Amino acid sequence: MSPYRQLLRTLVPAVAALVLAAPAAVAQDTKIKFQLDWRFEGPSALFLLTKAKGYFAQEKLDVEIDAGNGSGNAVNRVASGTYPMGFADLAALIEFVGNNPTAPAKPVAVMMVYDSTPAAVFSLKKTGIKSPSDLHGRKMGAPVFDAGRRAFPIFVKANRLDASKIAWTAMDPPLRETMLARGDVDAITGFYFTSLLNLNARGIKDEDVDVMMYPKYGVNLYGNAIIVSEAFLKEKPEAVRGFLRAMTKGIRDVVADPDGAIRYVKERDALVDEALEKRRMRLAVDSVIATPTAKADGIGGVQPARLADMVTQVSAAFELKSAVKPEQVWNGSYLPPQADRRIFR
Repeated sequence: MSPYRQLLRTLVPAVAALVLAAPAAVAQDTKIKFQLDWRFEGPSALFLLTKAKGYFAQEKLDVEIDAGNGSGNAVNRVASGTYPMGFADLAALIEFVGNNPTAPAKPVAVMMVYDSTPAAVFSLKKTGIKSPSDLHGRKMGAPVFDAGRRAFPIFVKANRLDASKIAWTAMDPPLRETMLARGDVDAITGFYFTSLLNLNARGIKDEDVDVMMYPKYGVNLYGNAIIVSEAFLKEKPEAVRGFLRAMTKGIRDVVADPDGAIRYVKERDALVDEALEKRRMRLAVDSVIATPTAKADGIGGVQPARLADMVTQVSAAFELKSAVKPEQVWNGSYLPPQADRRIFR
């Protein structure tokens, strides 16, 4: 037999085997559309880095990450089945469950990413607002769906304020910091690493801003978590476990190098201000991710008593239609082992 024929006899079966095997390999990948809570900014590096480094692919997951426009919308899209998974403020999830008791598919949180709420009250130092009681007689502003505004009744109760002495003005998100800078309102609510940098972008320096972080003023709420639809949780439990294993690796890498992680945001949206987003990412890590609790217990989990207290506070503040139990909004059984989640060395 000629060398050419012998080569063909060797190659043809091998190529045929690869062709037959390829569809099977692709079929093993589970496709997941993932809904962020906001546009592509520093904190979205937590997800974009995880994808870019192949951590999802290692779990046989084909993940598509989309920008969002608020936690409430992220919850609704997961509840509707448009997205099987998403990223949203836990208070928004509690609100949905409490106001939609008969909804056929209620999302559930499976991994806590922001161990503490980033909500805060911002004011300019020239207004003289230095403590919660200084808000009496003032005008505050925020979008109606803003997490800080929604949770403000909890801030009021924790600091013994009289809500009737505080006026509110609603506006679209892009106008919030502008109206504070112009003096149209005396104070605003917003996420710490969002509103502070938005004020900087409007020419206001850190030293000219007073910030009252909710956790420092008695509002001990959890922040954003990864949420999953009930249907996807039942249909693809191993995919959810794989997703959370991948995220644990991704969060570890972002915490280790927040600045370096922003390259993956820049790759997704070339228009982002890289220097600004590096600072935003560092603020997020320092304020809500690398908390004392997360450092001690590992990322991703919750403390049952604290979760129960949050459910009670949010239920009362939001005047929900039905009572909510912690187990309706949280399921930590899909998390990686605690030892793997101790990412702070």
